[in-house]
Amino acid sequence: MHKGFILLNSDIGAEEYIIEELKHMSDVKNAYLTFGAYDVIAEVQTQDQDTFEKTVGEIRKLSRVVSTMTLNVVNPE
Repeated sequence: MHKGFILLNSDIGAEEYIIEELKHMSDVKNAYLTFGAYDVIAEVQTQDQDTFEKTVGEIRKLSRVVSTMTLNVVNPE
């Protein structure tokens, strides 16, 4: 299993739209609206690294996403 967190910045006012889009993605386990340096955090869990990278690519292509930062969990439980 592979787990990580994707931190996203969005266009102003697009946070809720992005969270709704993330909730439709099967490998996104949770999506959170945040205040601070990032607007949204997505928790991603996949079976392997290749699928994880594909999911990150799909997230980055979402409409109104400005930038992302990916944090890979080293030893998922």
